[in-house]
Amino acid sequence: MDSYENTVHRAFRGQPADTSDPRVLAWLIRRNGIEMAHLSRGSHIGSVLSVAEIIAVLYTRVLNVDPKDPKKPDRDRMILSKGHAGSAVYSALAETGFFPVEELKNHYGNGSLLSGHVSHKGVPGVEVSTGALGHGLGIGTGMALGAKMDGASWRTYVVLGDGECDEGAVWEAALQAAQYRLDNLTAVVDYNHMQSLDFVKNTLALEPFEDKWRDFGWFTQSVDGHDTEALTAAFARAKENTGSGKPSVILANTVKGRGVSFMENNILWHYRTPQGDEYEAAVRELEEKRP
Repeated sequence: MDSYENTVHRAFRGQPADTSDPRVLAWLIRRNGIEMAHLSRGSHIGSVLSVAEIIAVLYTRVLNVDPKDPKKPDRDRMILSKGHAGSAVYSALAETGFFPVEELKNHYGNGSLLSGHVSHKGVPGVEVSTGALGHGLGIGTGMALGAKMDGASWRTYVVLGDGECDEGAVWEAALQAAQYRLDNLTAVVDYNHMQSLDFVKNTLALEPFEDKWRDFGWFTQSVDGHDTEALTAAFARAKENTGSGKPSVILANTVKGRGVSFMENNILWHYRTPQGDEYEAAVRELEEKRP
């Protein structure tokens, strides 16, 4: 039987995958996500597929992190507040050298360090464990405030889901971040317009979403969350915003289940696991779309 890495990387036909290219890393996040959900019978694959480019751009073009020194003091901090999409971060970390890719096959398994919701325990490159939605921005605000007080140059990035923006704790943190002028903090919302069992607009509508963040004192941008160049430019503008006294938020418009046609905008794939013919179809389609 092929190793996990050979199974996932077979579309590269023996050539090494260029994981410095965010399009390649995003593809690997999707392909690993399908494989991990299949092997573990885990869920939340729709969320993993929607956030792929956001995570890929962070780990290839934005974050000051070093897989050889995951705890270096001047590293940027990245928090995945939507912790149920943890396999996206695990995949990015493995593919960029924080730990062996083969470890991904143990995701969600009994005794595995790679829990279903992202965990920092024993996993190099993960700052905090998340999963109870609404906590990540508060943690990130505290980190950014600490950096300000210490005069440190590192930045904090928080990736949220749109559904968790129904949580009051998110808006409390947003107020605090503006109050303390945390222009070293960037939030990114994976705005796939779906949550749990329905569309966001049918659950608790967020629009006018960008206006809300702006009124809370944030520097706002709205971009195509699957366009790696648009995301790269948005992160650059957020960094250029340093000195304004305003925290930054990027509303990344995405499609839940992106990359696998029968999963796109299909709420079933928040909890459904790819098995049998559906797994084979997803793998086939992804391998046809390899960059």
